[in-house]
Amino acid sequence: MSKSVRTARVRWIKGLQFEGKSGSGHRVVLDTSKQNGGFDQGASPMELVLVALAGCTAMDVADILRKKRQALEALEIKVEATRAEEHPRVYTHIEMVYRLRGKALNPQAVARAIELSETKYCSVGAMLGKTAHIKTRFEIAK
Repeated sequence: MSKSVRTARVRWIKGLQFEGKSGSGHRVVLDTSKQNGGFDQGASPMELVLVALAGCTAMDVADILRKKRQALEALEIKVEATRAEEHPRVYTHIEMVYRLRGKALNPQAVARAIELSETKYCSVGAMLGKTAHIKTRFEIAK
């Protein structure tokens, strides 16, 4: 099997609740709110898409900053998204706020790391960018 092929499985638990399992063996519970027929005991698939986006770019940015010898101590990415009103209810607008902390972080290095993630490395962002306008900004804590 090619290294570029990935696998995943979902197994129905009850109602609209499922257990997802990645090809590497990691598990996650998928669910929906009680008002939508679920048990509200896990993230929805669309919430996981946002988690995947934040995780993808966070890994890129942390790695790029490490290579630039920036002393990153903390990184958090807040994602807020708007979905289309009609089905399929894809994301149409996504705003991401990168919050970083580190000793003498260079704002130009941070901006470049985010740009590289957006334009070259983050495959999740590249896919979502086909349907959504993605806006980013960053804050460096003192």
